[in-house]
Amino acid sequence: MASTTPGLVCGHHHLYSSLARGMPAPPLQPTNFLEILQQVWWRLDTALDLEMIYWSAKLGAVEALMSGTTGIIDHHESPNAIEGSLDVIAQACSEVGVRVVCSYGVTDRHGSAAGRRGLEENRRFIASGGRGMVGVHAAFTCSDELLESASGLANDLGVGVHIHVAEGIDDLAAGKRLEQLAQDDWLLVHCVHLDRELRGTIAHNPRSNMNNGVGYAHPSRRANKIILGTDGIGADMLEEMRLAYVAYRADEVTLSPDLAWSWLENGYDFIPECRDDQVTWNYDHSDSPWHVAFTPGIRAINVRSAEGEELLHDGLPTLVDLHEIRSKASEAAIRLFAKL
Repeated sequence: MASTTPGLVCGHHHLYSSLARGMPAPPLQPTNFLEILQQVWWRLDTALDLEMIYWSAKLGAVEALMSGTTGIIDHHESPNAIEGSLDVIAQACSEVGVRVVCSYGVTDRHGSAAGRRGLEENRRFIASGGRGMVGVHAAFTCSDELLESASGLANDLGVGVHIHVAEGIDDLAAGKRLEQLAQDDWLLVHCVHLDRELRGTIAHNPRSNMNNGVGYAHPSRRANKIILGTDGIGADMLEEMRLAYVAYRADEVTLSPDLAWSWLENGYDFIPECRDDQVTWNYDHSDSPWHVAFTPGIRAINVRSAEGEELLHDGLPTLVDLHEIRSKASEAAIRLFAKL
């Protein structure tokens, strides 16, 4: 038996993290979220080059497709390979057949000049016709000037801002600093420690929040619209929905799977075409929140795009060579690990 749903949307991804699996242990054991950033992710993103970014994005995109996810909202950072990085990600996803909304996460972490280069990469990509948002890493790594410049650029381009907000306690001041800038079309990621209401959609990433030990975000208590993301831990959105469900049940036992399912569907606000993609699953109730919440092992069998193109057949991608992607990604990972 099988059933069909629209394609799913990953509301917050870091495709550059696909190569991180099996990376060498950091020089020091992180004991809190800021140290995880410093010892793991900020070391990794500075080591990326455009070829690594391409194969990492392609691997992440093909794994998304094989999970029934046909749309990704990506947030990228590669401070030593900024220019052209968003084109590389967009190309990799297009070759797989997955839609992507790109953004470069600007920051003053590497100096104000690098922050301006990040802004220019967002401007160049979007102004040239790329599908994107203006990315910002997080308020606590940005000056007020950079935050205001990113907000102004987004307004000029007619797009929203994609930004991590109060993920950890180091970003507690984010709400106050962003209160006068945030707009309805902003994508606010995590909001675990957000101390006030901000305009925008919240991207909830339950697995990542648990993995980083930052706490529970209590998304059901927010007035904002909620979407589900993975924060770079794959793009299996049915699995993320299941985890979102059990996470809020641990906090409030009266809530049902319908809520987490609605968060999945809210992703179509950002990539509406995914509603018209068709995913056939190996389970005959894959369109039922109450079934999905308690049924592991649901996998995509076939995917057909809204344009009628077959993207996945019998669980395998049709437009690209899965073996080649895994092989090239492995080679890129070896180079990346050597630099680390």
